Amino acid sequence: MINALIALGICLFFGPDFEATISWFKVFFLNYFLYSFLIATLLSGGINLLVEFSGRRFSWIEAPLKRLVLDLVLVISYSFVVSFIMSAFFGLFIWNYLSIDNMNWGSVVSNTKLPILIALGFTFFFTSRAFLYEWKQAAIEFEKMKNERLAGQYQSLKDQLNPHFLFNSLNVLSNLVYEDADKANNFIEKLANVYRYVLEVQDERLVILTDELKFARNYLELQKLRFGDRLQYKAEIVDADELMIPPLSLQLLLENAVKHNSATTQNPLFIEIVKTGNRLIVKNNLQKREVRGTVSGIGLNNITERYRFFTPEEVRVSKDGSVFMVSIPLLLSE
Repeated sequence: MINALIALGICLFFGPDFEATISWFKVFFLNYFLYSFLIATLLSGGINLLVEFSGRRFSWIEAPLKRLVLDLVLVISYSFVVSFIMSAFFGLFIWNYLSIDNMNWGSVVSNTKLPILIALGFTFFFTSRAFLYEWKQAAIEFEKMKNERLAGQYQSLKDQLNPHFLFNSLNVLSNLVYEDADKANNFIEKLANVYRYVLEVQDERLVILTDELKFARNYLELQKLRFGDRLQYKAEIVDADELMIPPLSLQLLLENAVKHNSATTQNPLFIEIVKTGNRLIVKNNLQKREVRGTVSGIGLNNITERYRFFTPEEVRVSKDGSVFMVSIPLLLSE
């Protein structure tokens, strides 16, 4: 249908003036429309196959210049051969202005000019379509690879948490076993409850803030078994059901506060969790102490890296000499 419309448009532009007679329609059909329709059909079908062939040889993404040159060479050569054969055939058998004994090759060649221009138009259409398709596929593949890479990186970050949490918990337990057997037993029970949450969220990208706060309180109660009144905390936040954060973010921040600050009866460590606007703040009084061994930096670095997957908002860390504070963005649930 498209080829018929193209042929009709060419005929009306180059053909004779319209006359409502049978002879006019006969001349119009044989001399103009049939020739134009066959040329358009052969060109569109053949050029489509040629563009597909060149697409298998060269990609628009990887070798655009070679692809363009190959398309033009194939299309111009093909359109010249087709239009030359059709012009000679119609000149000999339909239009009767040529004969085997007297072939006007110049006239035949001249008749190939318009089909070649039409062929270039088809080429522009098919090559544009092929280019857009390849570009779209390349963009989809790139996004797919990017998402897979990011998912792998994020999973790698999360994989750091379970061994890290378990290692530190076992260290605390080993100390309690020698200090107080009852405390050690209570610690094991609470650790089982806490670790159940760790296992539940290990495959989650985000968790509801309410659940994370509940876990944070359990974790702090776990630490109070170790420190007693030397550790104090406050975590009273409402309207947290619609907000989300990466799992175990609070645990890492709380662990960071406990690990790097001293806690004594005279100077207890006080940790506070508050919500301000669209951010959650974890702060503690700064009572810095030396930590034996090499500091791994998993805590703050892990949270910072994980947040980059979800929001351009940054994790903010600040201290004024007496208070250490970490502010993390809160994400809206989908």
